[in-house]
Amino acid sequence: MLNIGIVLGSTREGRVSPQVGAWVKELADNRGDANYEIIDIADYSLPLLGEPDGDASGVAAWSEKIAEMDGFVFIVQEYNHSISAALKNALDYLRVEWNDKAAGIVSYGSVGGARATEHLRGILSELSIAHVRVHPALSLFTDFENGTHFAPKDVQVQSVNDMLDQLLPWTEAMQSVRTKSTSETA
Repeated sequence: MLNIGIVLGSTREGRVSPQVGAWVKELADNRGDANYEIIDIADYSLPLLGEPDGDASGVAAWSEKIAEMDGFVFIVQEYNHSISAALKNALDYLRVEWNDKAAGIVSYGSVGGARATEHLRGILSELSIAHVRVHPALSLFTDFENGTHFAPKDVQVQSVNDMLDQLLPWTEAMQSVRTKSTSETA
């Protein structure tokens, strides 16, 4: 079975990405079509890329975890019309571990995280990550109570399933690309 990492894109205190990630994982697990795992970048204590005296063990563990995955669902919140600095840093730390894999995006924000998603798509393309079109966009006004308690509207369930319906075949296809790339370099 495919291994899909659900990457929580925020590390700030009071974040709601763990609620969104747990909801996506529950929906995904109910499908029974892949192994889904939440990957919280906060667990890796990644220093800013390029800073001296960084925690090499956190970077090594991050590299190993991402390399294990066949595809990803990024839980993305909008910060100043873009993705969080923590997510950008985590993406920038690695290169080959991301290459030739597929991703879906679930975003949230005042306009559903649409602007953050568009920025993330450019970054994913540069990392050779094929991203799917369907994009569940959660509104801070209608899918959260008081901006802190996640209470998604029913329509969002179908949106997540539609995204996963696109993600899984793309993930399988990208496995063959990785296999071909590996055999060509051997």
